[in-house]
Amino acid sequence: MANGKVITGYSMPTVAKYGFANNQVSYTDVMALARGVEVSIDVDTGDSTNFYANNTIAESVAGQFNGATATLTVDGLKDAARDLIAGITTKENITVGGNTVELAVYDDLQVIPYVGIGFVVRYMENGVTSYAPIILPKAQFSPEGLDAATQGEEVEFQTTELTATVMRTDATGHRWKVVAEDQTTEAAAVAVINAYFSAGAYT
Repeated sequence: MANGKVITGYSMPTVAKYGFANNQVSYTDVMALARGVEVSIDVDTGDSTNFYANNTIAESVAGQFNGATATLTVDGLKDAARDLIAGITTKENITVGGNTVELAVYDDLQVIPYVGIGFVVRYMENGVTSYAPIILPKAQFSPEGLDAATQGEEVEFQTTELTATVMRTDATGHRWKVVAEDQTTEAAAVAVINAYFSAGAYT
């Protein structure tokens, strides 16, 4: 019997627009972000407070969550997800060779929204694979950069790195992360994430 489970994969990053009203959190515009390559969450906590007695630590108060930074590496943003996380509202059209081409404009009208982020972490224990739905209920993405290189003798697959500030929600309890019980399939784990974002309001 194994004493724990080992991570074997990450997939299916999902985003939804965060809203808060009447002390309740809700979400709209649930959508796939892109295809997941890698994820990391760097948590910022305060220092622990220790009480010493009899020349040793007798009591301790653990450091509290102050915030976190989530870094998601993906293949490339889908257009709708790009517009959502960047807060793009200005769209223009130009005509090229008789074809209409839409432009997504990064400008002063952008208001980068708060979003919920979900993704699936795959585990293995005793040879059995499971899928954990993980949700960051409130986050805000930084404007994405770009890294691209010309093709040499071989095709080099290039990815996009996204950074988001993770924070507590505004509702009572101020949750900052939600981990659902493991599912037997990736599709079931994605369904849990979509259900969380679509279920209604949370306090």
